[in-house]
Amino acid sequence: MIRVNERVLLCLSLTAAEPWPENATLYQPLKGEGFFSSSCSLYHLQTYLRMCGLPVQVVCRPNAEYMSPSGKIPFIHVGNQVVSELGPIVQFSKAKGHSLSDGLDDVQRAEMKAYMELVNNMLLTAELFIQWCDETTVSQITRHRYGTPYSWPLNLILAYQKQWEVRRKMNAVGWGGKTVDQVYEDVSQCCQALSQRLGTQPYFFKIPTELDALVFGHLFTILTTQLTNTELLERVRSYSNLLSFCRRIEQTYFESKDS
Repeated sequence: MIRVNERVLLCLSLTAAEPWPENATLYQPLKGEGFFSSSCSLYHLQTYLRMCGLPVQVVCRPNAEYMSPSGKIPFIHVGNQVVSELGPIVQFSKAKGHSLSDGLDDVQRAEMKAYMELVNNMLLTAELFIQWCDETTVSQITRHRYGTPYSWPLNLILAYQKQWEVRRKMNAVGWGGKTVDQVYEDVSQCCQALSQRLGTQPYFFKIPTELDALVFGHLFTILTTQLTNTELLERVRSYSNLLSFCRRIEQTYFESKDS
């Protein structure tokens, strides 16, 4: 019996020779529905695809999460293929010959993956925590934004269901007993590590890589998302080179492309 991962790899190998179409579509929830999680993944994936020179049309749907074959977002429709979640989408593009990190040596590639793991373990988890475990944020912002596309009582049912899922995940990764102040400190430590690695360089390595797209997706979302207080925003703003990095990515890959 062929396992799921093996079927994915087989699918990638069969479609590798097909060119990237002009009408590739990226599906996302309605703006604000997913709050941190969908915004981060949207900016991350859009930045990655633009760095690769791959065109994609963004389409927002209220039921995007349920349209996805894996039940997770984002997902793309490319030719006759539908691929969901960031990792498989990146692998899908690589199978078609589009990779940002091919110019790195083995040591650099390992370092890039280590920093990406740091971002996913720290920033992504912190964003989910603040979104769903900080009761002030949950009651004043998250439940409303998440439930907006749905009528009552489905809006409340789905929001509480999502909150339960995230809190169960926080317990599984050892974050269930953290305070929001401890989470802010974790964000600061992650930003400090990224700031030190970036230094005065325009990118984390000599060329734009998957790490740049990932970091931009998270930091830009934090910088542009309104919360119940500015503590998370100020933690990121205290690193001037990360602010310059975000502005550089925005100007290079979004403003020039959209003008």
